Amino acid sequence: MSDLTLGALYGLATLVIMFSGLPIAFALGVVATGFMYFCMPPSSLDTITQNVYEEMASITLLSIPLFILKGAAIGKSPAGKDLYSAIHTWMHKIPGGLGIANVFACALFAAMAGSSPATCSAIGSAGIPEMRKRGYSPGFAAGIIAAGGTLGILLPPSITMILYAVAAEQSLGRLFLAGIGPGVLLVVLFAGYAVYRARKEYRMALEVYNNGGAKSAYLEDEHFTLAQKVEMLPRVLPFIILLIGVMVALYGGFATPSETAGLGALLAMLLLAVIYGVWRPSELSPILSSSIKESTMLLLIIGMSLFYSYVMSYLHISQSAAAWVVSLHLSKWLLLAVILLMVVVFGFFLPPVSIILMTAPIILPPLKDAGFDLIWFGIVMTVVMEMGLIHPPVGLNIFVIKNIAPDIPLKDVVWGVFPFLILMLVAVLLLCFFPAIATGLPDMIMGAK
Repeated sequence: MSDLTLGALYGLATLVIMFSGLPIAFALGVVATGFMYFCMPPSSLDTITQNVYEEMASITLLSIPLFILKGAAIGKSPAGKDLYSAIHTWMHKIPGGLGIANVFACALFAAMAGSSPATCSAIGSAGIPEMRKRGYSPGFAAGIIAAGGTLGILLPPSITMILYAVAAEQSLGRLFLAGIGPGVLLVVLFAGYAVYRARKEYRMALEVYNNGGAKSAYLEDEHFTLAQKVEMLPRVLPFIILLIGVMVALYGGFATPSETAGLGALLAMLLLAVIYGVWRPSELSPILSSSIKESTMLLLIIGMSLFYSYVMSYLHISQSAAAWVVSLHLSKWLLLAVILLMVVVFGFFLPPVSIILMTAPIILPPLKDAGFDLIWFGIVMTVVMEMGLIHPPVGLNIFVIKNIAPDIPLKDVVWGVFPFLILMLVAVLLLCFFPAIATGLPDMIMGAK
């Protein structure tokens, strides 16, 4: 059987099993085991557990459950609501200030949780009701939270970037630093759109009122005294302590990424105990059980994805696919465009974790041969996968929004996120024209590669 035929069967079997409704981890494991049974020596079946274990025996992957614990500690506490309230108090006078406050809150929360769904849920549960209460349209309120939540896989510490660092064999510290510039860029773009959209909705509300219609909450004026603003500042302090502690430990050379993850989890639990009084077993139980469930699910997907990639490599499917892409002799940028389009299509059906681990063996060699910096590409790919989190049919953050705001029609949520998809595409183009947005900071701090 030719490599082309074998690869086509491998891909087709994967799609069929996934569309059958089997969970992703088991779907990948079933396909890999089936092809191992029929296409590899019989003795290979005896090494399945060993292969999965060896693929996962990475010290870098140890940081994932610890970062998840840190995110759960923040997400399951009042910390997210406090962060949002403090930022809103200081920014309410700016046109669209409530929307900007949600973007900033998502960015800060993402920088500590490392998870898009956790960011979306924690900030959205407070932010969406507040925006709607003040006249923001349901679609706009849902869209800004869904898009802001995607920052969780771009700003460090990102679990998605940890997996990319493992798959691409790149420096995790350099990758984390490279995500800061594009993360700030997206925050600025999202905040700018929030100002534009809020002004537009304000003018519409004012026109309706002047024509004898009902007075929208948009037209109500909020006031906070300086004392109230200062009183809110300590609510941001726990986040600043946690963020500075993790960053200093990682980039100051005091700890490895895995040790930093442990430090972050410990600091988060300590802050919960000291500031919010969350220390009793009954209060810690939801945090720990949530961390265990999410870690188990994610690590099972990682293990099976790596096993899936191992079988694909053994059968020379990934090597043949990479060689075929090279043989097309595409120009450098056309090659990038084709690969990113493929990532977008995969994003219709798969989460970022699976996309990275399944495609890395195929797409990274041609990109490296074409002269692309794999750190830079990792950031671009992450932004494209962020788009997958909010575009239909399987945008994960869309369903998180439906869970926390079930009364907002799905159609409104989808149309609400559409402008942010355009802004992410603009960010990808800017990264292509100005790669230093991603590579400048790691080159400045860690030296040019």
